[in-house]
Amino acid sequence: MILFLFGVLSLNLVSATCTLDPYFINQDPYPAVPGDYVKLIFQLRGVENPECQTVSFELMEKYPLIFDPGAESEVMVKAGTYTKDFNSYLSIPYKVRVDSDALDGDIPMEVRYSGTYSPIIFSKQFNLTIEDVRADFEVFVKNYDYTTNIMTLEILNIGKSDVEAMTISMFSGDNIVVKGASTNIIGSLDSNDFTTADFEAVPSGGDVNIAITYTDATNSRRTLEKTISFDPDLFSERKQDEAGGSSWYYVVGAVIIAGIAYYFYRRKKNHDKKIKLRI
Repeated sequence: MILFLFGVLSLNLVSATCTLDPYFINQDPYPAVPGDYVKLIFQLRGVENPECQTVSFELMEKYPLIFDPGAESEVMVKAGTYTKDFNSYLSIPYKVRVDSDALDGDIPMEVRYSGTYSPIIFSKQFNLTIEDVRADFEVFVKNYDYTTNIMTLEILNIGKSDVEAMTISMFSGDNIVVKGASTNIIGSLDSNDFTTADFEAVPSGGDVNIAITYTDATNSRRTLEKTISFDPDLFSERKQDEAGGSSWYYVVGAVIIAGIAYYFYRRKKNHDKKIKLRI
C-alpha cells in the first residue's frame, strides 16, 4: 500500500513538472493549394525537461493531408537533450500533399504528443488554410488571315482566381509551322475575363499545341498545356467570300466607270453635231 501511494504521488509530481505544449508555426504556401504539396512547421515546447523522458510527436494522416509512401509522420526525441541553436523547443517540419478534392477554407489538422512519464496521449487540432488558386483557360482560334498568315487566339480565364505575368506559347508541329515569335506576353488576366494573342504561322489543319504559363496568388509559376483545333475550311470559305466580294466591287466599279465614259462620249458627240449644224 505504501509503495503504491508513493508511485501515485511520484507520477503526479512528474506530470506536474513535465508540460508539453505544441504550436503550429507556419504553412508554405499560404493558402495551400489542393493537389499540391504544403510545408508545415510545428513546435513542441517543454522537451528541455528531462523528466518528460522520451517525447513523441505525430501529425495524423487525415483529410486533407496525404503523406508520401515511406514518409515518417512520428518524431521521437529524448527529453532534456534538445538544445539545438539554444532553443528550448523541438521544431518539427513536414512536407505533405493536400487532397486534390479539398475544399476552400480552414480545415482542421490533428497532432498527437506524449512523453513516457505518462501513458496519456494528448491531442490538439490546428487549422490548415486552403484555397484553390489555380486557373484554367478555354482557348479558341478566333481568326486566321491567309494574306498575312496571322492566327488570332482568344483566351478566356474560367478559373476562380486572377492571374499575373501570363504568357502563351505556340509550338511548331505536324499541323503548323510557327514563323515569328512563339511566345506572347499577356500580363494580368482576371477571372471570367478574356484576351487575344496573335501568332504568325502556317497551319495545315488539325490539332495545335500551346502552353499557358502564369503566376498565381501564392506567387507560384504554373503551366497548363492545351490542345486547340484548327479547321482551315472555316477560314478558307471566308477568304473566298472576301475574294468574291472584292471581285463584285471591281465589276461594279468597272460598270460605273464605263457608264461615266459613255456619258461624256455621248455628250461630246452631241456637241460636235450642234457645231456642224451651225456651220
